[in-house]
Amino acid sequence: MKHRKGFNALQRTSSHRKALHRNMVTSLFRYERIRTTKAKALAVRRTAEKLITRAKVDTVHNRRIVSSRLFDEGIVAKLFTNIALRMKERPGGYTRILKLGERLGDASEVVILELVDYTLDTGEDASGKKARKQAKKAAKEEK
Repeated sequence: MKHRKGFNALQRTSSHRKALHRNMVTSLFRYERIRTTKAKALAVRRTAEKLITRAKVDTVHNRRIVSSRLFDEGIVAKLFTNIALRMKERPGGYTRILKLGERLGDASEVVILELVDYTLDTGEDASGKKARKQAKKAAKEEK
């Protein structure tokens, strides 16, 4: 039974777990999409959503609290200026978990943890390709 168990300790000491959360949340905010195990994603999602909610109100107090959890000042700035502004109207649920299947080595379930408004950049659209082709053609004609 899981009575009175507040969170998943992930079989780690408290210092190791805090460092894991700090590193994974920093990576999530830097790349906006990370690949990890399901247990870690569920634990890190909780931390990330609390930090995003805190960053939605840009005060000195909130910046100091977030800075105490994240040690990279560039990521703190990105969280307050970019990510929090995109999530301003959303009342919660800033992240999503996409299942990928099981890992071959130990059969643990692998997932992608990403921000909800993340868009996968698949490259240029047709007009971008056409413009590149025309520029290449013009360069050949100059030679």
